[in-house]
Amino acid sequence: MSSGRILVADDEPQIRRVMRTTLIAEGYEVSDVRTGDEVLHQIREERFDLLLLDVNMPGMSGLEVCRDVRKTSEIAIIMLTVRDSERDKVAALDAGADDYVTKPFNTPELLARIRAALRRNPMSAEAGHQVISLEGVEINLATRRVRVRGQDVRLTPKEFDLLHYMVNNPNVPLPHGKLLQAVWGPDYGDQVEYLRVFVNQLRKKLEPQPSKPRYIITEPWVGYRFCLPTRDPQIP
Repeated sequence: MSSGRILVADDEPQIRRVMRTTLIAEGYEVSDVRTGDEVLHQIREERFDLLLLDVNMPGMSGLEVCRDVRKTSEIAIIMLTVRDSERDKVAALDAGADDYVTKPFNTPELLARIRAALRRNPMSAEAGHQVISLEGVEINLATRRVRVRGQDVRLTPKEFDLLHYMVNNPNVPLPHGKLLQAVWGPDYGDQVEYLRVFVNQLRKKLEPQPSKPRYIITEPWVGYRFCLPTRDPQIP
């Protein structure tokens, strides 16, 4: 059985009922709301592990809600949308979602996406190599915290998992499929738009000049490479 607390946000009562029944049967604790304002209230009042968030809701859109949630919370977020264009998918990821599911969806797919969103990178920081120090950037692998030029920078769970994997595999080309499966799980591999959005977000948060990246380098037609200096970058 699975475990975790999930908040379902959808303005359609039937969808909320179906998802509540399905998720409870899988072992999750479930609460549900119908508006963006209710989402923000629940997130402030209670702790949840994952938010299932419909894009189209009355009042605040799901994208607006996602952006607001991301200002203060690292909760895993899956967007639910009836639109299947790459532009709409990128918009959901760019707003801060970890994943998206297109309606109508089947139950096994939804449950697989939930497990992937709740999944954390299993790699642990090795003793003595828990903090990576670059020029103006400090990455603490043990506490999952990042500081840039002396200021704390908030990363989403998947942003940190992606950064963690690249930091642990520096100075070599990392193919798209390998990155996707390492961070999201074995059911992923073709969702290149995920990486494009998440890498762009990491560059904005870490790079001195995001348009001229120093650390996260694109390997054309292959993937990405994380550049560490040849000297030992670890802080004792």
